Amino acid sequence: MTPLAVATDEHLAQISNYLVYSSMAVYMLAFFAHIAEWIFGSRSKVGRTAAALTASKAAGAAGTAGAPAVQVRGKGGTAVLDRPKVVTRSAAGSRDVPDGPGAAGGTEQGDLYGRIAISLTALAFIIEAAGVVARAMSVQRAPWGNMYEFSLTFSTVAVGAYLALLALKKNVRWLGLILVTTVLLDLGIAVTWLYTDSDQLVPALHSYWLWIHVSTAIFCGAVFYIGAAGAVLYLFRDSYEARLAEGRTPGRFAASVMERLPSAASLDKFSYRINAAVFPLWTFTIVAGAIWAGDAWGRYWGWDPKEVWSFVTWVAYACYLHARATAGWKGRKAAYLALFAFACWIWNYYGVNILLNGKHSYAGI
Repeated sequence: MTPLAVATDEHLAQISNYLVYSSMAVYMLAFFAHIAEWIFGSRSKVGRTAAALTASKAAGAAGTAGAPAVQVRGKGGTAVLDRPKVVTRSAAGSRDVPDGPGAAGGTEQGDLYGRIAISLTALAFIIEAAGVVARAMSVQRAPWGNMYEFSLTFSTVAVGAYLALLALKKNVRWLGLILVTTVLLDLGIAVTWLYTDSDQLVPALHSYWLWIHVSTAIFCGAVFYIGAAGAVLYLFRDSYEARLAEGRTPGRFAASVMERLPSAASLDKFSYRINAAVFPLWTFTIVAGAIWAGDAWGRYWGWDPKEVWSFVTWVAYACYLHARATAGWKGRKAAYLALFAFACWIWNYYGVNILLNGKHSYAGI
């Protein structure tokens, strides 16, 4: 039975809009504070990675210097050869180098701006979350009935996950700048091109599955985003470590930034753990969507574009996790596969909703 329509509270809807724009202003201040954190933090000394790699090479050389000679028997007798000097390089993402001190670089001034940036990010999160709640109250339903509302909730959950990791004493300060930047981009797209007036849903969406299925999809996407951000930063840090291992000198700016980040091995592990932790919930999201489809449309699976690309995303992340667990994929190959999987999720959100037609197109833009 379809519930009676509830009149839209235009006043609350307008308050929601004001709160969203206010959160964007505070996120912008947080962005500048993060920039200041990196600039002032970069004044500290760098070279921890280079020193560690140099020490590793020295240890390797010392280990081979004392190696016994090799005897080679031939027709003319026995020749004694020195064992060749072998320089080994760790597998991608597994170099034994220390993590960087974080975005602030261990400087007092950089740390001050970093704490200001985190405080502003937390304030913007609270304001944006209030905007999402006001949007929900204006129509008395879940605030993710269209792409505009989905985008608002997505960025709110992403920032909330970041702040939760900080509260758990995880070293993720380095994620702040890229997070705030992409959140501003997401909100800018939402208010410019995706905005939809607060209104009631079509009958097919009047179900408790809207709260279950879509909320888990939003949470999974937000956490997948954090994993993808870790993979992107891993690629930069791995290239930096490779240059140092080959004896090349990177630019001063690149060095000052890369030395702030965790090691490539830590970033690789971070991305893997994040993706592995949320993958079971993404599996549940697809199952919940199929159950809802059975209730709403009389079939559990109809190869709708949204269903197809949700499954493609699941397969991509399953391949990533399987490759890590069985084939021992680490480093750049795993990072590329993780980014491909997240690209499938992004296409499923933007591309499928805007460019392809299907039963999910009722949500509108």
